[in-house]
Amino acid sequence: MSLAIVHTRASLGVQAPGVSIEAHISNGLPALTLVGLPETAVKEAKDRVRSAIINCNFTFPAKRITVNLAPADLPKEGGRYDLPIAIAILVASEQLAGDKLNHYEFIGELGLAGSLRGVTGAIPAALEAKHDGRMLVAPEDNQREMALLEKGTALVANHLLQVCSFLQDQESLVVVETSPVDEDETESGDIADIIGQEQSKRALEIAAAGGHNLLLIGPPGTGKTMLASRLPSLLPPLTNQEVLETAAITSLVYSTDSDMSFSRRRPFRAPHHSSSMSALVGGGTLPRPGEISLAHNGVLFLDELPEFERRVLDALRQPMESGEITISRARAKVCFPAKMQLIAAMNPSPTGHYQGRHNRTPPQQVLRYLGRLSGPFLDRFDLSIEVPLLPPGLLSQQHDISKKRSKEYSRQIRDRVIAARDIQLNRAGKLNAHLSSREVEEYCELKVADALFLEEVLQKLGLSVRAWHRILKVARTLADLNDQTMIERAQLAEALSYRSMDRLLLALHKNLA
Repeated sequence: MSLAIVHTRASLGVQAPGVSIEAHISNGLPALTLVGLPETAVKEAKDRVRSAIINCNFTFPAKRITVNLAPADLPKEGGRYDLPIAIAILVASEQLAGDKLNHYEFIGELGLAGSLRGVTGAIPAALEAKHDGRMLVAPEDNQREMALLEKGTALVANHLLQVCSFLQDQESLVVVETSPVDEDETESGDIADIIGQEQSKRALEIAAAGGHNLLLIGPPGTGKTMLASRLPSLLPPLTNQEVLETAAITSLVYSTDSDMSFSRRRPFRAPHHSSSMSALVGGGTLPRPGEISLAHNGVLFLDELPEFERRVLDALRQPMESGEITISRARAKVCFPAKMQLIAAMNPSPTGHYQGRHNRTPPQQVLRYLGRLSGPFLDRFDLSIEVPLLPPGLLSQQHDISKKRSKEYSRQIRDRVIAARDIQLNRAGKLNAHLSSREVEEYCELKVADALFLEEVLQKLGLSVRAWHRILKVARTLADLNDQTMIERAQLAEALSYRSMDRLLLALHKNLA
């Protein structure tokens, strides 16, 4: 046989389109030609494949070899095609039997000695292969992520010789068994570690219960970062489907299991404020997921919010509403999931303070500083809370046993959060933060007197209709935490108390007037 066809998978976002590796051997000057829109790393496969074949004691054909990666208009990058190219050459040169090729797909990077190395996007490749009625053969480096899938979805090997022996019916490959996901009961931090800041802890509970975006405003050293880092401990564990979704996105970035986390704990991503737009929302010639996609089903924390580039933050506005990000490039258009919860922290002024004896900043400068954040972006936060300095005497009370107050731990709050989320999911099939305008009207009904009260407050604060809906969503979450069917005036008043940014801007404008 001078022609062989081997099936493999490309990586294009969370999709894995099929690729056929066609190898043809003919008479002519010895050469190996790769066609089919290969990137640099794929072109370099010629040298890796040749060395691996020779070092595995096979004969590299001294003829003209043409390898086509079809379809030709699909961009192809990375070392994932090494293994199928090597198998196609060996079958075309009649050194391997090709009877099994239609039942399997192959991905893997080859070392010069024939060892197999992990590749990115193994989970999407395995799922697409199963959908087409084939089983994926992948490197052993990807075994743990493959274990998240159903048994019989993938086989793993660690060397080219193993795969060749399998195709010759001389050896069996390891069938990946489904293994339970780590429960990860150990918490990285508990909310009980935070001294004081009871209102901020309450806001964190509300954000966790309703999936609301939260903005923390306060001077340095008041615990904003610590509060944000405790949010994952209040959230319910990932479901099996969410674990698979999260791992599939993570596998697009990491090629080996050692770099990935496999647990039910929700992702927590905290990029530095110097991050570029591509790093935050995704990008590249062939787009890769950014931080908002890596935080899918989890939390994205942006510390020192005004220090981020304004255009980078504004790029988050659309995915914050839709839960996905579409990246268009000349060679590809890719859609990544980005259903994350945004938590941000910031100082109220360049010096960290805007009032009191610590304040050294005039109102005009504070407004310029806050002006780095666009109004439409700030509108995406359902809650904004001020995290003040601790009152005098609170720290010393921590050492006075008689004055110590009982602490509430994350697991206690998490139980209330899970109960409130169950109410929301049973009612609307989604969390309150994701309710549409029509659903807000249906599930957030107010008494006439309460509606007039809320409208009057919005007019005084100069808030938009979008703010009206967001306040109602927060009030709905407060009612769910109390297991109440109707939204009462008390919930509306509390929801309005979590609009610190609006009150800050209003106070600054009054000072200037």
